[in-house]
Amino acid sequence: MKRVVFTLMAIVFSHSWVSAQEFFYEEAFERIKCMLDGTCEASFKNAVYEVENAYLESNLDSIVFNDEIKKLSLLANSLIKVRTLKYEGKDKKEVEKYAALFSVITDSIDVIDSEGRTHRYIPYTYDFNDIWGHGDWANMFVSKLLATKKGNCHSLPYLYKILADELKAKAYLALAPNHVYIKHWNENDGWYNTELTSGIFPIDSWLMASGYIHLDAITNKLYMEALGDKQSIALCLVDLAQGYDRKFPENDGGFVLKCVDAALQHYPTYVNALILKAETKKKRLEKEAMNRYSGLNNEALQDEKIKAGFLALQNEYVQIHELGYRRMPEEMYLDWLVSLQNERDKFENKKKSNNN
Repeated sequence: MKRVVFTLMAIVFSHSWVSAQEFFYEEAFERIKCMLDGTCEASFKNAVYEVENAYLESNLDSIVFNDEIKKLSLLANSLIKVRTLKYEGKDKKEVEKYAALFSVITDSIDVIDSEGRTHRYIPYTYDFNDIWGHGDWANMFVSKLLATKKGNCHSLPYLYKILADELKAKAYLALAPNHVYIKHWNENDGWYNTELTSGIFPIDSWLMASGYIHLDAITNKLYMEALGDKQSIALCLVDLAQGYDRKFPENDGGFVLKCVDAALQHYPTYVNALILKAETKKKRLEKEAMNRYSGLNNEALQDEKIKAGFLALQNEYVQIHELGYRRMPEEMYLDWLVSLQNERDKFENKKKSNNN
């Protein structure tokens, strides 16, 4: 009944005519924003669900989604009970959670059911097909990962973060160019990285080896920073905006800018939000110039409004560059990602690998 009422309300939402599909996005925006504003319970899992459900036009079964998460959480808890780690720090119980989560994502596990039968649990693998979601944005989703056991550098760390929250373990998303990974801290090792795409604990030099992490980007906290819970949820608002852009390519930019502005309130240096904001403004400016002057030509630049918009846009791109952002070509990203496997001995954190 609730969904029917919401769909009918979509006709007059915000005093404008919007489609039911667009209304799913408006619903998702309000629910995620209230998590950031503190007016409802903050949940990364629920924020991810809202993003994916909106794109799938409210066809993502929340019961199935949550049940799959629960099964994986139960498996992780079972591993904690039956395994012993070499690690002997005072925070061993917390580290046991990290190790169990890592196994759930990356390891094959023999599972014995209530009747004594052994089943082989198959871990998740990296899906090199459409890793950017160019063909289908849903390839970026946790729900797709759960259904197919194949994911990418977006869905795999997102699932890990969701499971960590379920186990009340401290796991932090972190960013690199075109990439998301996990950071942990323990008293013996300090901060260390967990890479789900290859099942390795890489040292920071692997991240720097990409060649696209400028020192200014680290200083200004664009990359390699352990994100807090609200910052992680802010990522979801930008994911929501990107999905909306894919679903409605001729949109006027209003919803996208609303999402990125809300995200930037809680994560001011989120570079993907800054870039999406600039690109959306650019599309708006180009569309206005095309409608009025057949393009962003000399005549259009004589228009004071368009000229001012163009100069302001240039300034935004300059500011993003000065923060340390450098665009990483997709083919370079793939080479960098594969380098972790090909040069494992060079980039793996040997101490962490031996402790688990």
